[in-house]
Amino acid sequence: MAELKSVSKVYPRGDSEVRALREVTIKIRPSEFIAVVGPSGSGKSTLLHIIGLLDRPSSGEITVMGREATGMSGLELARTRNREIGFVFQAFHLLPRLTALDNVMLPLLYSGMARSRARERARQALATVGLSRRKAHKPMELSGGESQRVAIARALVTQPAIVLADEPTGNLDRKTGSEILDLFGRLHAERGATMVIVTHDPEVARRCKRHVFLEDGAVVGDEIERESR
Repeated sequence: MAELKSVSKVYPRGDSEVRALREVTIKIRPSEFIAVVGPSGSGKSTLLHIIGLLDRPSSGEITVMGREATGMSGLELARTRNREIGFVFQAFHLLPRLTALDNVMLPLLYSGMARSRARERARQALATVGLSRRKAHKPMELSGGESQRVAIARALVTQPAIVLADEPTGNLDRKTGSEILDLFGRLHAERGATMVIVTHDPEVARRCKRHVFLEDGAVVGDEIERESR
């Protein structure tokens, strides 16, 4: 699905620099359910952004769906993100003036799909996350858990090969967060999509089969649970 080889990321900061990732090598296989864990500032979100082609590495190579991405143009990166990758963020990133249905439709419209077909696909995605009855509501009319479900529907509507989630329960209470994790687990089991979740929460990590540990921008551990819990 995705592979990073000796990937480093450096950000300039005045006269100095911040090394967010250090020679990271990792392979993400089909249908894996991965937690990327580590302390604040360890490079977790930077790693997710590079896997998701939202940022470019300073050095190293990244391959997504068998294509070497380091030399892709901006347009090629955008097309690959739209067609192959779904994103779920802590802050939801829903457009406030659009309904839940319209928010979910957006990735399909950006890809050029006809509005009627996009609307039907968006309805199906909202049904998958249990929000059919809220499709006409705008974000300010939704709870935090409902907003995150809309964001998950938006991530799934393009039927991506890989779903990347950055602290998806970070803005939710414990009960709602647990429900969102149950939803991720169900979608993974039913659809077999590859999922990578960045988290600092042990409860979130416990739900995942594989754990990649980051510290100071480097991978310091990579463990696979051999038996489901």
